[in-house]
Amino acid sequence: MGTSVPTAPDATANLADVFPSCLVALGAADDAWLRTTGLEARITLRPARSAIVVLVDGLGAGALAARAGHARWLAASKRKLRSGFPTTTAAALSTLTTGRPPGEHGVVGYSGWNPDTGQVMNLLSGWDSEVPADWFLARTLFSEAPTLGVDPVVVGPARYRSSGMTANVLGGARYVPADSIPQRVDAALAETASGRSLVYLYVPELDSIGHKNGWQSDRWTGALELLDGELARLDRSAASDVGIVVTADHGVLDVPDHANIAIDPLLLTDVIGVAGDPRCRQLTVAPGTDVRSLVGAFRARYGKKAYVASRDEAIAAGWFGTVSDAVVERIGDVIVVARGSWAFNDDRGLRDGEVPKRMIGQHGAMTDGETMVPLRLAGAFAQ
Repeated sequence: MGTSVPTAPDATANLADVFPSCLVALGAADDAWLRTTGLEARITLRPARSAIVVLVDGLGAGALAARAGHARWLAASKRKLRSGFPTTTAAALSTLTTGRPPGEHGVVGYSGWNPDTGQVMNLLSGWDSEVPADWFLARTLFSEAPTLGVDPVVVGPARYRSSGMTANVLGGARYVPADSIPQRVDAALAETASGRSLVYLYVPELDSIGHKNGWQSDRWTGALELLDGELARLDRSAASDVGIVVTADHGVLDVPDHANIAIDPLLLTDVIGVAGDPRCRQLTVAPGTDVRSLVGAFRARYGKKAYVASRDEAIAAGWFGTVSDAVVERIGDVIVVARGSWAFNDDRGLRDGEVPKRMIGQHGAMTDGETMVPLRLAGAFAQ
């Protein structure tokens, strides 16, 4: 196909490097282990007894820089990490916990196509009802940690403790429920007071507020201020041999009303599955559909508002990392990735006169605001 698409950087540290790098720093893993597992540890960390990895859902490096005066501890470091693609929680957390890209672990988006059932499944909240038991294709590093002499612990809200996604994407870890950010900080401190632990502390609050109110809202800024103060306390209170990594799964863009596009229904005539996020649509088409022509039609219709690629183009460009044979058909035949602040919605199900409900803060695409996330090292990892 004649039109080129952007390629994904393959030599840049990203979320897949976080846990392997921590295990190396704890003395639990070495170069031989990395070669055997095929993992990368491209974040250089000082030695430590235990590690706390704080994952702030929805905190982009650009948004943090814009609100640096409200988050002095977090903004003290200018280091960044690349989140990966697509920039959506289900895919990103799976990459973090397995050390592998979506093309290997199989969670290719917020929702994805199941080629066995011919249905789109929600890959964030659908693990208890829609997602087959064998869908997740990679072992988590939590599952590997005990054999390396490390106690794996997840600290997060109680409501996620027994979810299907927790059982799969966070599988192998002991779950410690703590509902507020201060309570989670206290729990992480307690879990690293002795022994050798890898603690994952999850912060969903900013993402939730960003979706509803936007990252430029006062509510989002207030939540960032609270988080910053608690992370500073974590840094002050942690034992001197505990390393701390703070990062995020993706950033968030505020999408104005005029930038929410209802996809032309004529372009969806042969589409049998609409998956992904509004900023990263994955379209599965009926057998016999001319994919090349459909890609061309989307490009002609939306121009510079989106990168449009066939599945083959996206795989060749490295968007999903290395893609195993078992994952290929989970990826849409046509992928529409928003540029700028646009979002692409399937409004065919709306009733006449019905006003669609849109999120203000959105993510999923390839802009720096979505792909670049903070990397703050503290405690024994401070540099």
